[in-house]
Amino acid sequence: MKILFVEPPKDLWFVMGEYLPPPYGILQLAAFLESKNKDMEIVVLDCQAEGLGWKELEKRIESFNPDVLASSGLATCNTYAILRTCGTAKKVKPDILTIVGGQHFTFLAQESLEKYPEIDLIVRGEGEQTLVDLIHALTEKAHLSQINGISFKHDGKILHTPQRPLIKNLDDLPFPGYHFVEDFIHKYHFTMMGGSKTGYALIEGSRGCPHRCTFCTQWRHWNGLWRVKSPKRIADEMEFCYQNHGIRFLWLTDDNFGIGKHMEDLCNEIIQRGLSDEIMWFFQSRCDDVVRNQDLLPKMRKAGNMWALLGAESQSRSTLKAFNKKIDPKESKRAIKLLKKNDIFAQATLIIGERKDSAKSIMDLREFVNDLDPDLAIFMILTPFPGTELYEEAELKGWIEDYNWANYDMVHAIMPTENLSREEVQEELYECYRAFYGSMKRRFTGIFSTNKLKRRTYRYLASQGIMRQLRSIF
Repeated sequence: MKILFVEPPKDLWFVMGEYLPPPYGILQLAAFLESKNKDMEIVVLDCQAEGLGWKELEKRIESFNPDVLASSGLATCNTYAILRTCGTAKKVKPDILTIVGGQHFTFLAQESLEKYPEIDLIVRGEGEQTLVDLIHALTEKAHLSQINGISFKHDGKILHTPQRPLIKNLDDLPFPGYHFVEDFIHKYHFTMMGGSKTGYALIEGSRGCPHRCTFCTQWRHWNGLWRVKSPKRIADEMEFCYQNHGIRFLWLTDDNFGIGKHMEDLCNEIIQRGLSDEIMWFFQSRCDDVVRNQDLLPKMRKAGNMWALLGAESQSRSTLKAFNKKIDPKESKRAIKLLKKNDIFAQATLIIGERKDSAKSIMDLREFVNDLDPDLAIFMILTPFPGTELYEEAELKGWIEDYNWANYDMVHAIMPTENLSREEVQEELYECYRAFYGSMKRRFTGIFSTNKLKRRTYRYLASQGIMRQLRSIF
């Protein structure tokens, strides 16, 4: 059997500058499938890395002639690119089985199968073992209803099989299949963070999250559980990427890797292996975690952690309560100061567009961020992603005005607030960026900072015209 995994042509999130990440999800799936069945023919086609457009994709599908096509499906804003990929495959080979997965299609399985004839089957939730069982059933011509964790069409009906139990030990997963993209692995990069010559890889340290933020799909997608890979397993993958591919910049993709004993043990692994002078790694965490575990920050910096992203989100306690964020704005300020004190580049995310937001509250947010003074700030518009508590409430109460999934990228306003129209929310986003990055003092100190990362980042931002791109959204 011939399986084709596809990362489709798509637009990247320009707010983070020019970058090209490896398609971690399908590389992981391809590696797991290969580990369970050596006889099948597997190809990973990354249209981004190979510079392929839709016509070229069609030709490659025709050339390989796969039995099954599985398209990468991480973010809601990529929905139409995934559908076009499936449609292109059906055009070339009408009897091909098209499979999609990821959080968007997991939560909207019924709707998606009803609405999009180009999709044959949806893998819901964790996909590795489900995909193995599915390919085995197809090979043996067994009925798909025996496979847990899928939704599919059969005899004019849409069937949903029971949810599949999660993998008990994530350490059992093989490393992502970078050998499938060996010919262009050197193209993966993150210019703003790691430069264009350091290489760029994603590392999954855990799945899920122990917290319950209303705007986040992660905890629901992973059944409310937080499963962490062992520090040794994470360090093994970091070392593999460096030793085998020369990759020096590593992004821990977890929405919240957290800081605690597992972080300390990971740092010890990195230091003991002599990797700390060779790699730089980035992770995302909560402000309260940083404050609570501040004694670990020097060791993290020693182990190569040079960049951290914190979800500060808002200066308003009522907004944080509405998000079920359970942090205090004072903790955000303390956390940023602690990171900077330990020479860790401090990035903060902020959210506008909560239901009670007004021009005044967002102006207060801008003042808060100036006082917070992160090295880098990313402002986002509150977006009701399918699968979140926010989506359920917004749909029930009729707040959603835009169901164009391509706009679910956190820079397009999907809903108004009680005080602002969508257009006004959109304008406020621009004003937030203008207030932060338009500061001559901040730009000057950034461009001439003694911190190498900050200096490079601000010089890069100055060259990219991010503000012009934001303005073009209107």
